[in-house]
Order: sequence, then structure tokens, then C-alpha cells
Amino acid sequence: MGKRDLRKGRFSSPGQVYSITFTTFNRMPILTDFAIGCSIGRATLSAALIKDHQLMCWVLMPDHMHLLVQLGHAETLSDFVRNYKSVTSRKVKAITSLRSPLWTDGFHDRAIRRESDILTVARYIVANPLRAGLISSVRKYPFWDAIWLADGNSRPAFQADPSYPNRDC
Repeated sequence: MGKRDLRKGRFSSPGQVYSITFTTFNRMPILTDFAIGCSIGRATLSAALIKDHQLMCWVLMPDHMHLLVQLGHAETLSDFVRNYKSVTSRKVKAITSLRSPLWTDGFHDRAIRRESDILTVARYIVANPLRAGLISSVRKYPFWDAIWLADGNSRPAFQADPSYPNRDC
């Protein structure tokens, strides 16, 4: 499947919830570096990047990213992803010697049509590190967040379980 195939039938609609996935260049597991993960996580939560979109949940995996976003009116879906990749790439290149692109071109998206499916998709996204065998509990993974935590408010960014081998960002 090529980049064009990913765009077939893509429709960007404000207010629509989308599950978005994209991978690192050549599926490099560069995102296992804690400083890179922190940098991408901070950028992910920045108001300048999110604009009027509602970021419902996200998880950063070693070689890809998952986002669940309710699209606002500020940008199309493609513009949001392009801006996200650009901002995070600049942040990573500022702290590393990375010369290649960080992300591949293109992305996969799925519109979530029924409101009753949103929480199911969010749980699936957040459980990615668990299914991949990276951790034994989602709480032990620092690079994720969801709007349904702590009385509807997001937890402070990257407050990992104390047993996580790395420090908080």
C-alpha cells in the first residue's frame, strides 16, 4: 500500500474523532530513548500544537505513534498531522544528532463514527505497550496520556509508576 492509497476516501471533518497512527522513518526504534520520548511528549501536550483540537489520548511506542483526536476547526486532519510531525521532528533534532527524517511520509487514520466506540479505541491505544510486552502494567509506561484520568483531568505529563526504570520528564 502506497501513500496515495492511504489518502483514498480520506475526509477531514471538524468535530470528528480520529484514531491516527504513523511510524518512524524505516521503523527505527529511536523512540526508546527517554530524552526523545520526553521531548515528543511535551510537544504533544503543547497548546500551540493542539490548537482547538481535543487530544483524547496518545501513546508513543518505540517506532510509532498513536493519537486519538477530536478535530477542531483550525486545521484539516492532514494539516494537523503534518504540523505534529514537523514540530516533534524539530524538537528531536534539537537534542540529537539525527540526520534522517524522524517520521515516514503519510499516516493511517480511522474515523470513529459511534461515540460508544471512543473509549474502546482509547483503551486499545493506551494498552499498546502492554500488548507489545514493553511493560507489565500500563501505569509503568511513561509515554501516554488520556483525558479520562483523575476526575476527568489529565495526569501531570509522564508521571510514571515509581518502579519505572527511568525518571519523570
